[in-house]
Amino acid sequence: MEPISLTGVRILVTGASSGLGLAMSEALLRAGASVALAARQSSKLDSEVKRLVDVGYDAHKLPMDVRSEDSVSDAVTWVRETWGSLDVLVNNAGIGMRTVNPRFMVEPLPFYEVTPDGFRDVIDTNLTGYFLVARGFAPMMVAQGHGKIINISMNHATMRRRGFVPYGPSRAGAESLSYIMAEDLLPHGITVNMLLPGGATETGMIPEDMKAKLTSPLLYPEVMAEPIVFLASNLSDGFTSERIVANEFEQWYERYVSNPKESR
Repeated sequence: MEPISLTGVRILVTGASSGLGLAMSEALLRAGASVALAARQSSKLDSEVKRLVDVGYDAHKLPMDVRSEDSVSDAVTWVRETWGSLDVLVNNAGIGMRTVNPRFMVEPLPFYEVTPDGFRDVIDTNLTGYFLVARGFAPMMVAQGHGKIINISMNHATMRRRGFVPYGPSRAGAESLSYIMAEDLLPHGITVNMLLPGGATETGMIPEDMKAKLTSPLLYPEVMAEPIVFLASNLSDGFTSERIVANEFEQWYERYVSNPKESR
C-alpha cells in the first residue's frame, strides 16, 4: 500500500491514552493528521500527548469520559471552538473482562454470577459510550455534509465465548449500532465502518499472569495502524457499513484494489 497523507484531516480517537487507541493515534499522526487524543484525565494521557507533541506531531489532549453526556458535550464544544469541524471519529474506548473477573481466562464465570454493577460498567463504556460519542458528533458531521465514523470491534467468536458476559454482548451491541448508524447517516454523506484487530492484543486487558496460558500469540496494537489510516483517508470515501479485520488487511486490500465491489 502506497503511503497515505492525512494532512489537514482532523480526527478524534477515544480511549487514546494506551493500547489500540494510542497506536491508532500515532499512526494517524504519522500520516499527517491532527489528532485529539480523548480519554479520562490521567497522568498517562498527559505524558503520551506531551511525548507526541515533543516530536512534532499535531496532537491534542482532550479529557473525556465516554459514559458522561456532559463530558461528551464538552468535547464537542472543544472541537467546534478549536477546529470548527471534525472529519473522522474513532470510537475505541472500552474496558474488558478483567474488570468483572480478573481470572476470566482460566476461571470463566457464568453470566448469572456476574454482578449487575459489573455488567452495567462494561455496557456503559463499550456500548453506551459509542452511542453517546457518536450521538454527540453526528450532528456536526451532518451539518458539514461529510464525515467518517470508525467503531472498533472484536472477533465474533468472542461474542459467543463461554464466560464472556458482559464483554461479548457489549461489542455485539456495538456492531449492531454501527450497522444502524451507517443506514441513518448514509443520506448525509457520512460513512460508518468497523475495525477489529483479529485476535487478542497486547493492550492490558489481559492480566500479566494469564498471558502464558494463551494458546495463540498476542497481536501488537500496531496491527491497527495501516487499516485505520486507510479508513480515515479519501481512499475509503463512500465505503460504509463494512467490517475490516486488521491482521488480514493486506490481503483484503489487495482484493479491494483489484475489485472494489467484490471486496465489499
